[in-house]
Amino acid sequence: MYSIRLTDLAQQLDAQLYGDGEIIINGIASIDNAQSGQITFLADSRFREKLSSCQASAVVLTKDSLHFCISASLVVSNPYLTYARMAQLMNTTPKPAENINTGAIIASDATLGQRVAVGANTVVESKVVLENDVIIGPGCFIGKNTHIGAGTCLWANVTVYHDIVIGDRCLIHSGTVIGADGFGYVKDRSNWIKIPQLGRVIIGDQVEIGACTTIDRGALDDTTIGNGVIIDNQCQIAHNVVIGDNTAVASGVIMAGSLTIGRYCMIGGASVINGHITICDKVTVTGMSMVMRAITAPGIYSSGIPLQPNKEWRKTAALVMHIKDMNKRMKALEQKLKKN
Repeated sequence: MYSIRLTDLAQQLDAQLYGDGEIIINGIASIDNAQSGQITFLADSRFREKLSSCQASAVVLTKDSLHFCISASLVVSNPYLTYARMAQLMNTTPKPAENINTGAIIASDATLGQRVAVGANTVVESKVVLENDVIIGPGCFIGKNTHIGAGTCLWANVTVYHDIVIGDRCLIHSGTVIGADGFGYVKDRSNWIKIPQLGRVIIGDQVEIGACTTIDRGALDDTTIGNGVIIDNQCQIAHNVVIGDNTAVASGVIMAGSLTIGRYCMIGGASVINGHITICDKVTVTGMSMVMRAITAPGIYSSGIPLQPNKEWRKTAALVMHIKDMNKRMKALEQKLKKN
């Protein structure tokens, strides 16, 4: 169990301590469920009234909430960010592998750095390079000529095809597939002729990829994921997609081939984005949007019809089906008004 004196925690978090610094903190909990020995945080001042009944030994909050608190406090400018840093300090998640398991199959010409760990039933193929402190969980497959950077961690059952480059300090969750063939075919009369996918996937540093996400290799050029990108579970990223640095992609997003997304974008869950278009830097696409055309100006973009009771939705759908006729009638009225 992780434990730390509150005064030491305050120092590490660059927080201002109010109260007994000798309190021992051994965990983090929500403001509703925290008990003695735990620390919690107040990120939203609307919930200040909960402080009077909170059982936590300490609370992280802003200075304007301090006088509502009955326990020891750590005052910071951004409690939610401080919570993230605390969670990193107190993280007790086990590593997916320790040392080299005897059940791993590692090619004789693979290159392993210092402190590399490989789990049971993992296959590491010829000329793979695993840099220092790489952790490969059980049941993974690492294809030929792949390079995985220092400090990167793969959880169980991740598949990485051949010729893939993954940067430093990445985190890839279970069931993810990197480097499968893109959806490339050409039609010959009634038959589909497969186009071999000859590109790679290049992933930058400090990228996190959620469980069961697929990133296809490029057809000729590479599929490229920039530094600091975060991708949620069950996303599909097609061949030759380029995602700029520090962009966030929520779960269930589908990206068609040869799409380019800029830096510092946020793509909402279950969105679908057309291929062969460009989205500029600093764009937010809200959840369940359908992006069919290029976006050239930063901002927030949405599409789709919000949920309605079925009876109202049927009326809305009926109106939508008559938009073309309504538009014609409106134009006719406008012409009449101009003549008058």
